[in-house]
Amino acid sequence: MLELKGITAGYDRRGPVVRDAHLALHPGEALGLLGPSGCGKSTLARVAALLHRPDRGTVAFDGRTVTGFRHRAPRSLRTGVGVVFQQPRLSADPRLSLYDLVAEPLRATGRRTEAEAAVAALADRVGLGAGLLARRPHEVSDGQLQRACLARALVLRPRWLVCDEMTAMLDASTTAALVGVVEEYRKETGAGLLAVGHDPVLLRRWCDRTAHWSDIADG
Repeated sequence: MLELKGITAGYDRRGPVVRDAHLALHPGEALGLLGPSGCGKSTLARVAALLHRPDRGTVAFDGRTVTGFRHRAPRSLRTGVGVVFQQPRLSADPRLSLYDLVAEPLRATGRRTEAEAAVAALADRVGLGAGLLARRPHEVSDGQLQRACLARALVLRPRWLVCDEMTAMLDASTTAALVGVVEEYRKETGAGLLAVGHDPVLLRRWCDRTAHWSDIADG
């Protein structure tokens, strides 16, 4: 289980953007987190993905409280969470080809020899033609780049997925394709999903249950 208890988090002295948030996600469950822009849901998603240290509160995986975030989090926990952000161009290194973008987590964890087969399989799964893998982010569309970012999130076969407005910038056909990839992966692996967004129709169709920001956090 992924549990967030009493999370308060922010970025500077102006005050927290998340106040006393509580959230629980069971293994294999898909939870949709609904809320308006600017409410703090993306910050909470980053806390859940171990990418942002909260000012107060605890994050626990299967009862194990997390004591380090970002590079200080235990590798076994870091690699167990795959993340896809709203804006692929802000989360992709512009110097890397799409192949290297997808392969980078394997190389970073000492699994370089797995890269060729894993990238080929995931490119096919997310709908990236082989000819696109040699291109860099500025040479592909937003939808193609987001497909690569989803492949990167899946390459270590995480137990948990955090999709923060993953489809907000995509057209309807690409949205349907990527949601289908996530659901296929979850069915195959039993991974849990935290899907953050502001579209109630999409999240209610996609997820087992939804929670509104006003129900899980103060303010």
